[in-house]
This record gives sequence, structure tokens and C-alpha cells, in this order.
Amino acid sequence: MIAMENPNAGHRKRLRERFKKTRLEGFHDYEIVELLLAYAIPRRDVKPLAKTLISRFKGLRGVLDASVEELVSVKGMGENAAVLVGLVKEMAGEYLKEKVMKRDVIRSAGDVLNYLNVALSGEKVEKFLAIYLNSKNEVLGIETLHEGTINQTFVYPRKIIERAFSHNARAIILVHNHPSGDPTPSTADRRLTEELLAAARALDIIVHDHIIIGKNSHVSGRELGWLGEGSRI
Repeated sequence: MIAMENPNAGHRKRLRERFKKTRLEGFHDYEIVELLLAYAIPRRDVKPLAKTLISRFKGLRGVLDASVEELVSVKGMGENAAVLVGLVKEMAGEYLKEKVMKRDVIRSAGDVLNYLNVALSGEKVEKFLAIYLNSKNEVLGIETLHEGTINQTFVYPRKIIERAFSHNARAIILVHNHPSGDPTPSTADRRLTEELLAAARALDIIVHDHIIIGKNSHVSGRELGWLGEGSRI
């Protein structure tokens, strides 16, 4: 049997060659998605689908933040392609997490925020994380301690402190996201910070910050004066 030639092979090869030479420099958002989809949808022209995804989810970031269920709801997107897109987002998060481990948060603050933005900005539910640090402010571990509505009832100071002891941590950075995309802190966020700060201070553990992540920005409790001068890195 004679194998049918893939009519899109030439275009895909040109995209691959461009990527090999310049990485993603000069690529349109839809071309990045198109190149990715080519590995999950081997014989179909995926440019129209890539453009549809960029339009539907309002950009590359929205495509990567979309759930598998949301992606497969788009005509032409199978489960394999949706899982591949989701895998790229998760791999990026793991890469950035590994990049900040055992690094001084003063010198790598940008890396820490890059990781948090990738890990949390597209989440549909609230997540509460703790970044545990040693006496040199190097990252020892990053843990998700709660998912769902965040308040004093669900974020137990005891759990945060217990995990700090397990890491032999000297300090903590608290982090949670606002799924609405607006990082503006609420009164409940302030109360939660004060409760966790009191619990940590009682055991001589420093809380350096409580960072709230939105879609395109973040808010620092330390910069708002919630933690006092003694909390500064």
C-alpha cells in the first residue's frame, strides 16, 4: 500500500526549522499553538484550530490556563491535543519551581514571582501555598497546603508550622491566589495574615510576606505594612 503524503508536512517543517533557529522569536501566538498541535494532530491543517483557540481563550496565556475540559469543547480539539497543551503549562511550572529551589529569594525574587504567576494565575479555585526558607533565605520547599475557599477556618496555622519544622525552616512566605484575577486584598485576607503571623512569631519563625496573585499582577502584604518592620527580608 502506498502511504499518503501529508499535505501539511512542508509547512510544519518550516515552522520547526524557524523554531530551531530562533526559538519563538518572531512567532505569532497562533503559530506557537499551531506548532504544538502538530505533534498531537499529525495529518490535519491545525492553523485554523490554533487561531480559534487564541480567539476563544483571548491569547496564548488563556489557552495554557484552560482546562482539558474547556479545550476539548472546541471543535477539532481531541483529548490528546488538550492533554499536550495542559502538559506544557504544568511542565513550565515545574521548571520554574526547580529553578527557585535552594536559591536566595533576595537575588531570585523575580524567579519566585515567575513561578507563582505560572502556578497560580490561571487557577479556577483559590490555592494557599507556603514557601519555606532557611536562615540564608534559600528556598527549602514549596507546598500547596489548601485548595478551595481560604479563610481562618481552612488554613490551619498549626499545619503551616508543622511543615515548617519538617523542612527545618527559619522563615516562610505565604501565597494565595484570587481566581477572579483581581489581587486586591480583602478584609479576610488581612485577618488571615495576622493570625498566621501571630502563630509563626510564637515559635520564632519569620513571615517575610503574604503575596496575593492575580491574573496580571500581585499584591504584597509586606509592602502594605501588614507584617511590620521585623518581617522584612
